Amino acid sequence: MEVSFPPDLQARLDQLSRDTGRPSGEIVADAVTGYFDELAQTRAMLDGRYDEVASGRVAPIDGEEAFRRLLAQTTADRAR
Repeated sequence: MEVSFPPDLQARLDQLSRDTGRPSGEIVADAVTGYFDELAQTRAMLDGRYDEVASGRVAPIDGEEAFRRLLAQTTADRAR
C-alpha cells in the first residue's frame, strides 16, 4: 500500500524518522495502530453508554441542562 502525505507532514515524518532512527514506515504503522486502538475503545465506550440509555439504567438530559450543570460546577470550582 502506498500512502502519500502533504509535503509539510512528510517533512515532519522524515524528521522524526531521522531523530529516532526508526524507519518512517514503522512510525506510520505505529500511529495507525494507535489510532485504531483508540477508535475501538471509543466505539466500545459509546456502545456501552447507548446500551445504558436504551435499557433505562441512565436517563439522558438535554443539552441546556448539561450546560447548566457544567456552569454550576465550574462556578463552584472557581469559588474554592
